[in-house]
Formats: sequence, C-alpha cells, structure tokens
Amino acid sequence: MQTQTVQLYSLSLRESKSFLVALAFIAGNIALPQLCHLIPQGGLIFLPIYFFTLVGAYKYGWQVGLLTAVASPIVNSLLFGMPAHAMVAIILVKSVFLALAAGLVASRVRKVSLLSILAVVLTYQVLGGLAEWAITGTIAAPLQDFQLGLPGLLFQIVGGYLVIRYLLRK
Repeated sequence: MQTQTVQLYSLSLRESKSFLVALAFIAGNIALPQLCHLIPQGGLIFLPIYFFTLVGAYKYGWQVGLLTAVASPIVNSLLFGMPAHAMVAIILVKSVFLALAAGLVASRVRKVSLLSILAVVLTYQVLGGLAEWAITGTIAAPLQDFQLGLPGLLFQIVGGYLVIRYLLRK
C-alpha cells in the first residue's frame, strides 16, 4: 500500500484563504450530490455530501473541513430540499465527526494512505451512527450506511485517497 507524505495546510479561520478553499469544497459537496440524485436512491447509495468534507479536512485541516461540513448540508437542504430537513441534524453530526477525524488523522500520520482514509471513514461512520441511533432511537437507520451505502463508503475511501494524492502534486 503506497503512502505519501502530506503537505498539510492547517488553515486557520483567521485566513481568508480558508474560506476560499472551503467554498470550493462546499461547491463540490453541492454539485456531487446533484449528480448522484439523478440515480434513484443515489444519495443513499453514494453518500456524496461527505466526499469533499473528507478531502478538504484531510488536506487543509479540520477548520476548513468544519466549514465545509456545516455549510454543505445546510446549503443543499435550503437550495434543493436534499437532504430532507429532518435529516440535516444527523448529516451535520456525521459531517462534523468526519471533518474532525480527517483533520486529526492527517495531522497525526502526516501521510495519505488507503489505511488512513479507511480509518477516517470508519471513525465518522461509527461515531455518527451511534449519534444517529441516539437521535432516531433505531439502529436500522445507521446500519443503512453500511448496507445500502457501501458503494459510497468505498468511493470515499478510494476516491478520497486518489483526490488527495492528486492535490498533493499541485
């Protein structure tokens, strides 16, 4: 398994560049779900709203990730009604766990590998799933991401790894 040292840009919210970078990832988190929603149950299968949060937080730090994590589901819901308003809180919780996990793992390992991205995805899914279970009172909802959303989880792991490696070359 290949690894590559990550040139981290742990951008602070005091820098205007943080907001510009986050804006680009938010745009990605708006466009990708729109494409996936062209497929029946595409959002549930591909979990697209998390993809650019993962990439942004891993490459540019938890603060950029957190901006992306919070803004993406809110903007998508307000503009397109997806995620449904009832799901926004759960997606926000999972997105925040993702941003924090990606930022933490990247700053600790300082490398990008399939294993480190897998660790991030499993962390946010398990913690987010526990939160979703607590909120909804049913274990069926969080298990859906592991059942129906398996292609999306694999896309996050492999696609996230490839996009981060691409960004490292820039």
